[in-house]
Amino acid sequence: MLPPHRVVIAAFPSVELLNVTGPAEVFSVATRIAGTGRPGYTVRIATALGEPVTTAGGIRLMADLTLDEVGGDVDTLLVSGAVRVHDHEVEPVLDRGIIDWLRETAPGIHRLGSVCSGAHLLAAAGLLDGRTATTHWRTAARLAADHPLVTVDPDPIFIREGRLWTCAGIASGMDMALAMVTEDHGPEHALATARTMVMYVKRAGGQSQFSAPLAPPAAPGDRLDDLRMWIGEHLTEDLSADALAARLHLSVRHFSRLFRARTGTTPAAYVESVRLEAARRLLQDSTHGLPEIAALSGLGSVESLHRSFRRRLGTTPAQYRRRFR
Repeated sequence: MLPPHRVVIAAFPSVELLNVTGPAEVFSVATRIAGTGRPGYTVRIATALGEPVTTAGGIRLMADLTLDEVGGDVDTLLVSGAVRVHDHEVEPVLDRGIIDWLRETAPGIHRLGSVCSGAHLLAAAGLLDGRTATTHWRTAARLAADHPLVTVDPDPIFIREGRLWTCAGIASGMDMALAMVTEDHGPEHALATARTMVMYVKRAGGQSQFSAPLAPPAAPGDRLDDLRMWIGEHLTEDLSADALAARLHLSVRHFSRLFRARTGTTPAAYVESVRLEAARRLLQDSTHGLPEIAALSGLGSVESLHRSFRRRLGTTPAQYRRRFR
């Protein structure tokens, strides 16, 4: 019999509880479904000194081992995340002990991932340089600004690049863990795990983390935020980078750089996400046909509507309407 797949989840004070317990439960259910005689997973929680940590919600989380005891015999290492809110601003918690430990330990790990704002810890350890990563949409712009060598995509539920995995906010750690089960044991086993947990094996039509008009909140009097809100009200107009830069009397290059620093994405990607969000609402809440929805959302044609849904959501407009209407 093959030995179980060894998973370690690194935690620290103020961590989000579901960042840890969500993936852990996916691996646990996958193991129970596998039954005796088949390799499953062993999941251990590691903290700096093996001490219990108090999570963001006040629940104490027990540890199984210290960070130094993790060693090099780990198959999957997940780094959970934590944030603090100050004056309505959300900042990732950067635990220096975890970061220093990652620099030493990560090279020997077969599969390495982060949950939610845990991506900031991987980036601070230099592990995401030259790669594409995601994190919670509320800290994505901060990740892009602090780590210019990392290509930040704030939209997907999770991203895999080789042995490195990053995922979005909190519950998406379960989606990522389920994808890991698929990789380890195949789609049938992952589907059985998802059914047992009453979750989708893959979120069709729900790959976007957030509704684009809601992120980030507008600041009164801020020209870029005013423009962002204007975009949402003028979807059928020319929303090219040239046109948007002209509205702010900026060069296209300066505007694009400023926009990405603020939002964590490019003007073109943001405009598409806003138009796609409008199309999603129309599919859910109206009886319009696809040509009308394509026109009203600013996507233009049914072909463009289909391309955006396929690329960004992994589904078709018709499938989305059947599921969410």
